[in-house]
Amino acid sequence: MYNPFTLQGKKILVTGSSSGIGRATALECSRLGAQVVLSARNIKRLEETLSMMEGDKSIHQILVADLTVQEELNELVKRVPVLDGIVLCSGRTGNALPIKFDKREKINPVFEANFFAPFELMRSLYKSKKLKNGASVVTIASIGGVKAFATGNGDYGAAKAALNSIMKFAAKEFAAKGIRVNCICPGMIQTPMVDSCEFSEEQLKTDIATYPLKRYGKPEEVAYGAVYLLSDATVWVTGIELYIDGGVTVL
Repeated sequence: MYNPFTLQGKKILVTGSSSGIGRATALECSRLGAQVVLSARNIKRLEETLSMMEGDKSIHQILVADLTVQEELNELVKRVPVLDGIVLCSGRTGNALPIKFDKREKINPVFEANFFAPFELMRSLYKSKKLKNGASVVTIASIGGVKAFATGNGDYGAAKAALNSIMKFAAKEFAAKGIRVNCICPGMIQTPMVDSCEFSEEQLKTDIATYPLKRYGKPEEVAYGAVYLLSDATVWVTGIELYIDGGVTVL
């Protein structure tokens, strides 16, 4: 059956695949025929993701790693197979502090998780020739990297803005090998990360009301965008920011 978005035979690394957008992306990649390398810090939750995959689970691989620890990142790069694509989903929330109360020692971990770790992994995989010519790199950033939203998210937004920026430079540099680099900028997605934010129910209702489609997104709705960018349907697409945000950035 014809499907321009098939991932049949492709090897795809999905970081942060123990929950949320990462888990949904791993599941969608497997449904479309990819061999998926699952990576995150928690082996139990990675095994849960693996158990949810359809078909032959033995074709997939689990590699546990904390990408903010250089030694673990290096080991992941060493053990991962040569890849047709990567989706960089791992990250963390900001400090929920107004700028005047934030501090460098609090900001550093936000940048480590949301910018330095995915950047270093992408760079290392490229340098180690673990990305095939013609591979696709998808980074998961945020609308917070392109517009201000709730007060107290400046450090998170700044880290995601840096990720958006490096994506464009990588797209230009990696193009010599036909490697595409694109970014997805989701709006608020109903994930454990959002559930852990320190917002009241009233604040969440007020924020949801700012979305033209009047709801937050679902993890699988971002995963569909990642599959699109991983597939051969987008072999002439690189350096873009794909907004999956319920229309909130048009206001």
